[in-house]
Amino acid sequence: MTDLLVANGRVVTQDAERRVIEDGAVAVTDNRITAVGPTDEVEADRDADRVIDADGGAVIPGLINPHTHVSDILLRGSFSEDRDLLDWLYNVKRPGVYGMDADEHATAAALYCVEALRAGVTTFVENDTELQPDDRGPVEAKLGVYDRSGIRAVYGAGITDREPDAAFRELLADVQARDPGVDHPPFSAFVRGTDAVVDAVEALIEDAHDPDGRQSVWPAPVVLESTTTRGLREAARLAEKFDVMTTVHVAEAEAQERRSLSSVEYLRNVGYLGERALLGHCVQVSERDVRVLANTGTSVAHNYLANMRLATGYAPVAAMLDAGVTVGLGTDNASINDTVNPLSDLRAAAAGHRGYHRDPGVVPARRALDMVTREAAAAIGRGDDLGALEAGRLADIAVVDLDYPHLTPCRDPVSALVHGVQGFEVDTVVCDGEVVMADRDIESFDESVESVTARATETAREVVERTGYD
Repeated sequence: MTDLLVANGRVVTQDAERRVIEDGAVAVTDNRITAVGPTDEVEADRDADRVIDADGGAVIPGLINPHTHVSDILLRGSFSEDRDLLDWLYNVKRPGVYGMDADEHATAAALYCVEALRAGVTTFVENDTELQPDDRGPVEAKLGVYDRSGIRAVYGAGITDREPDAAFRELLADVQARDPGVDHPPFSAFVRGTDAVVDAVEALIEDAHDPDGRQSVWPAPVVLESTTTRGLREAARLAEKFDVMTTVHVAEAEAQERRSLSSVEYLRNVGYLGERALLGHCVQVSERDVRVLANTGTSVAHNYLANMRLATGYAPVAAMLDAGVTVGLGTDNASINDTVNPLSDLRAAAAGHRGYHRDPGVVPARRALDMVTREAAAAIGRGDDLGALEAGRLADIAVVDLDYPHLTPCRDPVSALVHGVQGFEVDTVVCDGEVVMADRDIESFDESVESVTARATETAREVVERTGYD
């Protein structure tokens, strides 16, 4: 018995051959894809409970966002044009997020899921850098929203077990002097002893991680300078023990990562790198670092627009791809990127790398689309069951309406998806075999989009007033 049939679409399979099936269909039983092929062949002898007519739209794998932050979506619009990374982080993001209660975190999660689903995202990796290990309230509130939304979520539980040194404390005081009216949380508010934070993360994995479901939990050291060597090794140990991955921000800010070894070399030396490691950013890495990443099988989450907005550096993605490094494209923070829309970011990144290298052959369209589908799946350790439309894989599917003037004519749907589509054209989303959005109407939530956005607007205003950031 076939539960769902998505028919009459231009199926961009993203399989190993990158087949595009004109007038194709995808059949789903339970939460797995059971057939992909021409519509007339897939429809034959299949009586589906529900049929979705793609009507010539692009049928693609559900998009995967390998690096994002959820709660600070309520801080959207607060990014001043002349703030650098540390200025934004310590005068806006941390005060704002730290000042939110569990209900406000849940509101942020609801807004995030609505926007992500409408952009075709079926899987995201959240980096919770403001985790309070002794207060599960905000975490459980967000996880509850993710579950109700129908999206596939990976929660990266932050590990911070090292206080800043005297030099960084002095720098931080200078940075925070710009906004004396902000309620700045002390750095110590985020730091716990290694045993305490590792135990808290392990307990969360045991309680909330579901290897057969849509909710996953990873250990996620925040940055190198706020994590001890033992903390990093414990994160790698937990990833191995629970058969998950671990992720960390790397080589994004020189002020936080001064060391005689490069950050990548240090992580290699302490045993953190490997197939279970996903490094966020990597904008300040050398050719040697790229070789180390390739040789260790370590993946990278490239956050193009966020790094451009903060002017933190330009990741050598072309060199990484040439070296065989697995690279996924993340949206990072909605308060600096301004959206959680992978297709919009993909359009910018594909063009930006060509301009930077003065080479129109850098990051071709098919390679770019890989970074939000099959390569993003591989980057998060799900290369066997996500990221492509093939029989046996999990049924995460999006349908993109190509019937817009800016997409006409559409000779090549892959080129259109990378260079023309802006994200709002996503019409239908299926996650884990369930239709979560059809005709732009999110079916999984018991609350309207208008109600979510109104609640988020009011909550954001209250957070601003309470914490004083701007």
